[in-house]
Amino acid sequence: MKFEKIPNISVDCVVFGYDTITKSLNVLVMKRYLESETGSEVLVDDYVLTGYHVYENETLDDSATRVLKELTGLTNQYKKQFKAFGDPDRLTNEKDLPWIKNEGFNLRTITIAYYFLLKTEEVDLKNSAHQKKWFPVKDLPELGFDHRHIILEAYEDLKIKCLAEPVIFELLPDKFTINEVQDLYQSILGIEFDNRNFRRKLINKKYIIAIDEKQVGVSKKPSQLYMFSKDIYKKIFQKNYLISI
Repeated sequence: MKFEKIPNISVDCVVFGYDTITKSLNVLVMKRYLESETGSEVLVDDYVLTGYHVYENETLDDSATRVLKELTGLTNQYKKQFKAFGDPDRLTNEKDLPWIKNEGFNLRTITIAYYFLLKTEEVDLKNSAHQKKWFPVKDLPELGFDHRHIILEAYEDLKIKCLAEPVIFELLPDKFTINEVQDLYQSILGIEFDNRNFRRKLINKKYIIAIDEKQVGVSKKPSQLYMFSKDIYKKIFQKNYLISI
């Protein structure tokens, strides 16, 4: 059965990934390219977020999950709906109009924005119909529509979220070092932490579990590896929640 799309409601997905080598918080975007009918002129050449119209039979969450799966092949990733963007002029930039015309988009489209957190190594950049690429949040390419604004809004929301909940572990490998956790926090928040204080506070968290393994393949002294326990975190959260009430 074919379902109709809602012509003026879409979802846009900001996909965050963290590169533990470059210590950079990155965003996954798609190449957008359009030539004139004769091929003599390049009309559009930039990047955009992945997004699409909502189908009539879908919830907004279902739409966002579908869009992410089409882009990355992944499902069940951490996602958050963080804002709606409905400026009447959000799609009317002169450089976007040829693309709008070619795709038959409604100029008065309202988009519901989500962000996803995942590990960069989980995304295969080669085997896909999409020309996708990671860019550091702090060094974005030329972007279409209002997508730079959407990314920066998502980034600000993530900063707040990571101070209240341990969502950053969605961006790290399953086994990590304390230094990798600190590097990620510093990358997101743009601030430096005292190494000793950060280590002491983190290893005292009951949901940070030291495992009987150390780093391999490193030139320096290998560091202790840890894992994040969602189950322990949920139990502590529920207990504290009840106490606070």
